[in-house]
Amino acid sequence: MLAWLAYLTVAVVWGSTYFAIALGLDSFTPYGMVAARFSVAAVLALGLGRLRRESWPALREAGHLMVVGALLLGGSNALVSWAELHVSSGLAAILAALVPLWLAVFSMAREPLGPKGWTGLLLGIAGVAVLVWPHGGARIHLGGLAAMVAAPLIWAWGTLHGKHHVHGGGLLTNVGIQMLTAALIGLALAPLTGGFLRGPLTPRALGAVAYLALFGSLLAFSAYIYLAKAWPPAKMGTYAYLNPLVAVLLGSLVLHEAFGLRESLGMVIILAAVALVQLRSTPAREA
Repeated sequence: MLAWLAYLTVAVVWGSTYFAIALGLDSFTPYGMVAARFSVAAVLALGLGRLRRESWPALREAGHLMVVGALLLGGSNALVSWAELHVSSGLAAILAALVPLWLAVFSMAREPLGPKGWTGLLLGIAGVAVLVWPHGGARIHLGGLAAMVAAPLIWAWGTLHGKHHVHGGGLLTNVGIQMLTAALIGLALAPLTGGFLRGPLTPRALGAVAYLALFGSLLAFSAYIYLAKAWPPAKMGTYAYLNPLVAVLLGSLVLHEAFGLRESLGMVIILAAVALVQLRSTPAREA
């Protein structure tokens, strides 16, 4: 039951974070947002870990936790935030749905892709092509596209790195170490990449970053780390089916982002690709 609650939290809350990032970018720079949200979330996670008297991870595992925090939060999450300066929150969420596809690719040594998996991989590439193909004189921002192609790849690699190398320490303590790493990266890089703010500080942007810190980071990221330990990558990765639906709905209704036939077709193709990869038969499962 706890794993399913974690799954639903990740599926729904993370779907809304693309919308919250778009609101936060009214005032914050991408690394300014990384610094703000993960500083708050890290302090809360580490404080709650101490109140629960959680054990600390071994020194070697703490190093791996810092690597995971740098990859997932200081790298992939920052790329998503930067990309949303140039592409819609709905499109960012759709491209981020490729995470489970990359999880499967990086897990090929243990679970071969097989015919369905390779078909899904090619279909996923086709879905990205549909989304970014120029139409009506409009072209997608190439930098934003590159960031959203790289972000799920980095996220998947970091997730598996943590799954394979971190086995000790309390949940909130481990999450706190990862988020503290991201906060330090944000604090270091924000002054070098445009500062912490890109516009006047508004209540809406502050509320969005507070939501990202409390719900997107502390709650949902803790649920994700727990789920990564509790479920195999293929099962865990299906949360990506729901994220784009939530993000597109919020982006269309509140931010009035364009979402037409082409975007719908691209989303259907990418989710079908993820389904093929997730539901493929492998020798290990058939045995």
